[in-house]
Amino acid sequence: MSDRTQTDLPPADDDDTVPGIQIRNLYKIFGPDAAKHVEAARAGMTKTEMNRKYGHTLGLKDISTDLPAGKISVIMGLSGSGKSTLLRHVNGLIMPTAGEVLIDGQDVAAMSPDQLRTFRRHKTAMVFQKFALLPHRTVMENAVYGLDIQGIGRDDSAKRAQHWIERVGLKGYENRYPSQLSGGMQQRVGLARALTNDAPILLMDEAFSALDPLIRMDMQSVLLDLQKELGKTIVFITHDLDEALRLGDKIVILRAGEISQQGTGEEIVLNPQNDYVRAFVKEVNRGRVVRLRSILRRKADGLDWPQLHLPGNTTLEDAAKRLMDAPGDLVTVLSRQGQPRGVVGLEDIMRSMLASPKAA
Repeated sequence: MSDRTQTDLPPADDDDTVPGIQIRNLYKIFGPDAAKHVEAARAGMTKTEMNRKYGHTLGLKDISTDLPAGKISVIMGLSGSGKSTLLRHVNGLIMPTAGEVLIDGQDVAAMSPDQLRTFRRHKTAMVFQKFALLPHRTVMENAVYGLDIQGIGRDDSAKRAQHWIERVGLKGYENRYPSQLSGGMQQRVGLARALTNDAPILLMDEAFSALDPLIRMDMQSVLLDLQKELGKTIVFITHDLDEALRLGDKIVILRAGEISQQGTGEEIVLNPQNDYVRAFVKEVNRGRVVRLRSILRRKADGLDWPQLHLPGNTTLEDAAKRLMDAPGDLVTVLSRQGQPRGVVGLEDIMRSMLASPKAA
């Protein structure tokens, strides 16, 4: 529309300007002579071509991304896209063939074995898809496991663990064993163990994928509530776009070891860059992802601002619900500073919710 203003995206928070994890030109080739084939990958050799010609597997190809501190970054893609491989580079479980993984300015790949061991114990914690609980340990004993490894006394570690056991909803189950718990409860133990370790970086490898849908939604809510309180740097792996959109402040979509697109969920849904991404977002409920700030238009001259005022980051779905009970069919869209920036009508909302995704 000719009277459309700028999208009025709010200025970045300070945390967004300094990434918690910087990944630079990362390559991972699996095979006995991996380093010899980096140049071929840089020159454009595909995963299929490298396997056919050299018998090596190109796991990651020229990955560069910034994962912001204190936010949830979601890495997603289909099976074999390289998402778990990329995650394991963050804590050095897999070392790159070329490139850097920088955390606090230090390259994980350049750490000595002692430095890497200390880094894993104090800087990162991991939650696994298959829970990875020790079957002979109780809930409490599993939760304190990381602190046991660090040599922290049990009185102190048990106090810390008790706090997180209660926070994830397992009070009263401290002395149960994993075999006595449901899948959802076991995953809560895994989360409590990671939080007890008090690491600033939390790595979650398809942590909720093995759970039933309702339990999975519940665990997503638990994670979002905890993140509001803790503000950790979280890297979350999934193959489910709905989960990525619900959790992710930033989303990185991988395909065959390469980044297909990265950005906020709203950016990806509104402007898919290729057919691969477009296929992912085709069935997305846009009303739960797109914000008013992305569709606002200029107020017509001579008219008052609509009575209903909503922040620019309000989802279209929430705005539509509010408009149903408001006078008129227009809403005033506010900037982050609370100033009117434009208007959106119910017709604008419905059109945007029903629109088909278009490539940029």
